Amino acid sequence: MRTEENHNTVEVAVYAEFRSDWTEALKFYEEAYHTLREIVGVTTRLPPIQRLVEIKSVSEQLHFKISTLLLHSGKVTEAVTWFRQHKNTYRRLVGAPEAILVHWEWMSRQYLVFGELLETSSKATQNFPPVILGSSSKPLSEWEYYPAYYYQLAAHYLSEKRSALELAISMSEIPNEVDIGADSVVPSAYVGQFARLLEEGDNVDMLPLTDEGYTHYAVAEGKRFRDSLEIIALLKKAYESYSGIKVQRMSSFCGFQMAKEYFAEGEIGNAKQIFDNIAILYRTEGWVTLLWDVLGYLRECSRRNGTVKDFVEYSLEMAALPISSDTGVQKDTGPAGPASILQREIVHKEVFELVGEASVLTKNEDSSNLKISADEFVQLEVDLVSPLRLVMFASVAFHEQTIKPGTSTSITISLLSHLPLTVEIDRLEIQFNQSSCNFIIANAQKQHYVEDGDTLKQRTETAPTLSLVSNKWLRLTYNIQSDQSGKLECLSVIAKIGSHLAICCRAESPASLDSLPLWTLEDCTQTVPIKDAVLVFSGLKSTQVEEPDPQVDLCLGASGPALIGEVFLVPVTLVSKGHAVYSGELKINLVDVKGGGLFSPRDSEPYSMESHHVQLLGISGPEGEDESQLDSDNIKKIQQSFGLISVPFIKNGDSWSCKLEIKWHRPKPIMLYVSLGYKPNGYEPNNAQMVHVHKNLQIEGKNAIVINHHYLMPFRRDPLLLTKNKEALESDQPEPLPSNQNTVLVVSAKNCTEVPLRLKSISIEEEDGVERTCSIQHGNEELSDPALLVPGEEFKKVFSVNSNINISKLILGTACLRWRRDLGVEEKSASTATLSSWVVTKQKLPDMNVELPPLIVSLECPPYAILGDPFTYNIRILNQTQLLQEIKYSLADAQSFVLCGYHNDTVYVLPKSEHIVSYKLVPLASGMQQVPRFSMTSVRYSAAYQPSNSSSTVFVFPSKPHFKTAASTIFRVEESVANE
Repeated sequence: MRTEENHNTVEVAVYAEFRSDWTEALKFYEEAYHTLREIVGVTTRLPPIQRLVEIKSVSEQLHFKISTLLLHSGKVTEAVTWFRQHKNTYRRLVGAPEAILVHWEWMSRQYLVFGELLETSSKATQNFPPVILGSSSKPLSEWEYYPAYYYQLAAHYLSEKRSALELAISMSEIPNEVDIGADSVVPSAYVGQFARLLEEGDNVDMLPLTDEGYTHYAVAEGKRFRDSLEIIALLKKAYESYSGIKVQRMSSFCGFQMAKEYFAEGEIGNAKQIFDNIAILYRTEGWVTLLWDVLGYLRECSRRNGTVKDFVEYSLEMAALPISSDTGVQKDTGPAGPASILQREIVHKEVFELVGEASVLTKNEDSSNLKISADEFVQLEVDLVSPLRLVMFASVAFHEQTIKPGTSTSITISLLSHLPLTVEIDRLEIQFNQSSCNFIIANAQKQHYVEDGDTLKQRTETAPTLSLVSNKWLRLTYNIQSDQSGKLECLSVIAKIGSHLAICCRAESPASLDSLPLWTLEDCTQTVPIKDAVLVFSGLKSTQVEEPDPQVDLCLGASGPALIGEVFLVPVTLVSKGHAVYSGELKINLVDVKGGGLFSPRDSEPYSMESHHVQLLGISGPEGEDESQLDSDNIKKIQQSFGLISVPFIKNGDSWSCKLEIKWHRPKPIMLYVSLGYKPNGYEPNNAQMVHVHKNLQIEGKNAIVINHHYLMPFRRDPLLLTKNKEALESDQPEPLPSNQNTVLVVSAKNCTEVPLRLKSISIEEEDGVERTCSIQHGNEELSDPALLVPGEEFKKVFSVNSNINISKLILGTACLRWRRDLGVEEKSASTATLSSWVVTKQKLPDMNVELPPLIVSLECPPYAILGDPFTYNIRILNQTQLLQEIKYSLADAQSFVLCGYHNDTVYVLPKSEHIVSYKLVPLASGMQQVPRFSMTSVRYSAAYQPSNSSSTVFVFPSKPHFKTAASTIFRVEESVANE
């Protein structure tokens, strides 16, 4: 009755699910599930084992429906709680012992299905609080929210099923007994029921199945499948899931179980790869016991693969693990056995017997692929991050930080091993970056092992014993010397043990020695590699060998600052005072003092030589030296800021010189570094010690000449420029020039250096591709005798500029100055070849705006006046327009003159004509006097004009002067006027 009622409840739940009524479907599924629990003990016609299988199968289907609906509704906690109740209910319903494998398989399937449901649920999330209460009795753990947790337990129960299957097979009296009649068993029409199929002709009958028959069927089905592959797949899913959420420890645990399955299946390559990855985490975390198990498996993987080197490495690492006492009872110890001191010693002896002198094959020769031939050699590398630092590491300390070449110093080599037994070292090879310093330390008790050809070529020291006791430093101190300057560093210490094993340890400094992570947690005394307390904190594995004192003088002979544009010569002189110079090289470097760099290309110009602020042009040798006579091995490389040149052989007491040619394009201070490297002996090999001499000199680059210019109008002749009157107070633009008028351009060159200069010419040249819009007189004339400019002196040259009437802008060109340094007293006696070339300094003259003045005012006044004598003062007003111009003018009174004429008036000037206003003036005082000031205003343009003070000044003599007319006097007057 209860079974029929349960069947009806399931049908109602299915119908509600079909109508998408999830709440109603969940309610009836749960009711059917609880009803099923009530009929577990009710007897039916089925035997007990099959009856339990049927109940579990039906509960599995109902549990699947309930979990799916809960997860679909986003009720993750309720789904996890429901699964816990489900597995707790049926975990103890094991059934008969002979069919227990069916129970474990069913448990594995429950975890697998729920893990997949939890993983694929769209509402499930991986960010859960660490503890969530599922019931008042036992809270839910964080792990129960991760699919990996269920995959892991699914693999665990499947391994239990495999064990039960193996036990059932082994207990059968006939090996194939379990397979008899298994093929005739088929699932029945009802969930969880099986029957035997009987065929008699065309008739097919379904016969009831006994528990014994079902058990045989279950065992036969288990034999058909390889559970190991399924276990590996489940563990792999758990491994990847844990790795995805960064749970490294659980991920490594699942990986370890997976690797064990691979190892059991004989897939050594896959197993070794996973074991290696897990060992990295266990070394970092310091899990010694777990690391012992992993290394045990890796050791067996290497044994099966026949890789001797890997087998030796894993074995030595196992033997050196910090296991000081038994770790207690271990359930699964793996192939390495339990982690204990005794087992460490066994592993230690096994590996050294393998690589020992008398052993060519391992003990278990028939079960191992490890073979070492007579000429095979195993070398292990131990660096700063190698796990083999537990086996052996070397500390090297020089007793002095700097030494002279050829002098000896002490060096201490310290070795430490954590192997459980004492290691006898045959010899130690100490290697340096300078191979000539390498030496060997031989064990006096085993001399016959090291007497070979290599030993005879290197320095060999003998030690009474080279026994490396466990956890105790072996300290060896010897003298060492180097004839080569530079850094002398100990690279490695190679310990050779027997004829088949060498351990190469990277040398470490005591001052920077890192402790071993696994041994720092052990209760053991920490010792230091060297007894000297100072060297413990400051000892280094390297020392600096100083260079021999040079006996060659390097002199830089630059005088005064460098001038922009000239080729500045820096004499370099080498004087031998004890050493002959062989294979000499001279290196030149130009460095910016302020660190800004010597290269700064301008955006407005393409790449050129002048894009470098300072440039090394070349290196010239001594006078009379022909480059064709130099050896073919000579080097001469010149770059923008670097130079390299070979120095010829210089005998002791001789000298050699050259000149550096440097050019400045911008004012910038630089530091000149000159380095000489040479060999004092010619018979030494190519890699012989070089002696270096260094000198530096700071040189300031300065502008030599400052170029200025300004414009002048003809004396007492001023145009009325309308733009000048409108924008004089509003703009900083230069004043425009009148068109179709002669304008005076004055170009000045001022010596702003501390040395005298010679000026050859000042000219105005046209720019490439730009047509000049005016005519210039005296533009390209050179001085007959170069002018001498002392510091601070200014030289001026006058040019006459006449512009065309139909232009709006005056394009003059570029002012070019040719100059050089003055040689002083050697200027006249120096030859043309000795004199430096002329330096050209250019400066572009700015373009000037040009406009046609409507009016031009000219003042006509005698060059001088005589006290009391009247003279005529004319004002000419020229109208250059086509319009009638109305002019208002005025003449102010002056105390020094009596005026005859109108003070104020208005005149009209006809187009293209000139109007003259005349006055009679009588001077009343002598000396430089200001004539009455004239001013006028153009009514049409509202523009005013007033002459300058200089043009309104005249000199009044008290009486009529009498001038000398001698030719020499006239010449001097004209010369003074020209200079002005």
